[in-house]
Amino acid sequence: MAGRTTDVSAAYGAVAVTPSDSSVIPPTRGLFIGVTGNVVVRHVNGDIATYSNVAVGVLPVQVNRVYSTSTTATTMLALY
Repeated sequence: MAGRTTDVSAAYGAVAVTPSDSSVIPPTRGLFIGVTGNVVVRHVNGDIATYSNVAVGVLPVQVNRVYSTSTTATTMLALY
């Protein structure tokens, strides 16, 4: 699978995420969620998923898009 990593080591960087229904981001190691809410993402394999009521902390998912539609969590960081 292109863009997928099997490395489970800690993140080496973080970038603020602005949810968008069209923008693609580099594949992540995970997302840091700063304010609880729902997160709608596209995984690197193309699957779209909604994570409901995500608590503050790390969501360990490899994604290349965080959708703005239906995402209510805020203050997110992409972990690399």
